[in-house]
Amino acid sequence: MTAAHVSFRIADHDDLTALVGLYDGAAHWMRRNGIEQWQPGGKDEEHFGLRMKEGEVWLAEAGGGRVVGAYELWWDDEPAWGVQPPVAGYVHRLMTDRTAAPAGLGRVMLVQAERRIAEAGRELARLDCLTSNARLRRYYEGVGYQVVGEEPCKADAAGGGSYGVTLLERRL
Repeated sequence: MTAAHVSFRIADHDDLTALVGLYDGAAHWMRRNGIEQWQPGGKDEEHFGLRMKEGEVWLAEAGGGRVVGAYELWWDDEPAWGVQPPVAGYVHRLMTDRTAAPAGLGRVMLVQAERRIAEAGRELARLDCLTSNARLRRYYEGVGYQVVGEEPCKADAAGGGSYGVTLLERRL
């Protein structure tokens, strides 16, 4: 199976356990690879349920309906970007099942997110990553996103602290 053969659908409440599992799997992979970003147990079913209510959560499925990836799509992101006119969609928590996802799925999911943003009449896809995560920044720049700024003190709603993020966008 190739990434081009993956199908997409909006997640529902029956998918909450799978979303938490994807997140935890990605967080464990990051830790094993020396990337300090997500923490296992950092997002629970309540988090993903709220994201479904306030935005969109998309699943990538391989043959047989197996969930191999997901991402969140927000229609605003004040903690990172401040108050903005409604010209962008904001991609968050792009995650894959590293044991089952076909190569290139991350890029295919970004293309699908960009398509959905454009369908909503918005002209920019935006995302952010930890300023300290140079590897992820290079990935996003390599697929056409441009750095447009930094937010040195993005508030961490769950932990009460803050952290620095690099802001990237791509014109659609």
